[in-house]
Amino acid sequence: MARPVPYWEHFEHGADIGVRGVGRTLAQAFEQAALALAAVIADPATVAATTAVDVACEAPDVELLLADWLNALVYEMQVRKMLFGRFEVSIEGTRLAARAWGEAVDVARHRPAVEVKGATYTRLAVRQLDDGRWVAQCVVDV
Repeated sequence: MARPVPYWEHFEHGADIGVRGVGRTLAQAFEQAALALAAVIADPATVAATTAVDVACEAPDVELLLADWLNALVYEMQVRKMLFGRFEVSIEGTRLAARAWGEAVDVARHRPAVEVKGATYTRLAVRQLDDGRWVAQCVVDV
């Protein structure tokens, strides 16, 4: 049975973790990849969308744009001491404008599992499948 689109998932990669987003559009795949990143740390369903943070990135191609996007989220989470649970992405060419919603980390409630150090170029891929769905993935360093 096929999975409903959009969705996110993790895939194994040695000591690190792969994050993958699948969507009907490129932007939706990036949103789902961000949810997969967030889920490495804590269950996104436990994160209240109380604070919005704007993120903008530009890169030479969409694969590097994915890595920049995920690394921008890691940066925002670390400097703001926040977790995110909801994302809205707009992509024009190789420019991304997004908003991430979340809240301050509450260790007792969120129970963070690991700290993500950053997105890597390992298994980095952004592609459109034959059925029109988009897949955006890479391995994150934990």
